[in-house]
Amino acid sequence: MLVKIEAGASLSGAEHEFVECLRLFPTTCLALVDLAVSDNGSRQVDAVLITPRGITVIEVKGFRRRQSGILDVPADGPWTISDAAVDFDDEGSVGPVDQLEHAVYAVKSRLERGLLDPGHVCGAVALLPFRGAVVRPARTNLRPGIDVVVANTRDATELRIYLESFSAGPRSWTADRVFGACEALGVTSGPSRAELIADGFDAVRPEPHMPQPPEPKPQVAPMPGAPSSRQNIASWTVLAIAIIGLLLILGVIVDAVVHDVRHPDPGSNGTQTTSVDPSPKSYRPVECWPFQPNC
Repeated sequence: MLVKIEAGASLSGAEHEFVECLRLFPTTCLALVDLAVSDNGSRQVDAVLITPRGITVIEVKGFRRRQSGILDVPADGPWTISDAAVDFDDEGSVGPVDQLEHAVYAVKSRLERGLLDPGHVCGAVALLPFRGAVVRPARTNLRPGIDVVVANTRDATELRIYLESFSAGPRSWTADRVFGACEALGVTSGPSRAELIADGFDAVRPEPHMPQPPEPKPQVAPMPGAPSSRQNIASWTVLAIAIIGLLLILGVIVDAVVHDVRHPDPGSNGTQTTSVDPSPKSYRPVECWPFQPNC
């Protein structure tokens, strides 16, 4: 990470702690600390962080005394830690969120006047408690694009996660574009193009990745699954009923054939029998002799 502090900057104890946290991170990022972004120099921004994916503005807040406990940041009302009002080291006329929103608007307007499209500029209030003090939760989202992050050099995990994930856009901030943003913001001691490329910024904006359509997969006929026990029972039941029905039909046929053989029908073969009376014998005269019997 590149950390650039404006010449003549007067940093508070919390801002020094914040800069030490940033220098511990290996993230590709340019941190511009203590910027005067308004035309007359009246608007002082604690830090502007530019990553390859976007810009976030940081409002750094320290504490007057050691405070540990549960952080509560209501939309309306004072911030508290374990029911005690947060004792900031620089009480202003406006709250931390209002200060942050003014800083975000000033940075975005300055970039637009420099003919740069900043996109969506995020913002976060960085709370830097005393070392050894534990404040939870370490990150709270107030609304989309506005967060509260607790960090110090002993516990800066949530701050690092925030810097690496606050913007999910494409890598649109190249080294040349970041260099142009530094000029638009009036940075007097900004980095060189070579430093930005060495830190991990792209020299040329990468081409958008077009996902290739997946290759069609060959259609494979599904293998028939093994029949379940219920299917087996149903199949055997149907087969048994079919066999019993077939045996009943065969029994009826056999019974009919047996009855036909025992009681044949005379006219069943298609022939008709008639009885013929024998014809009388032809008469022949018989010669009778005297005393001949049957004559």
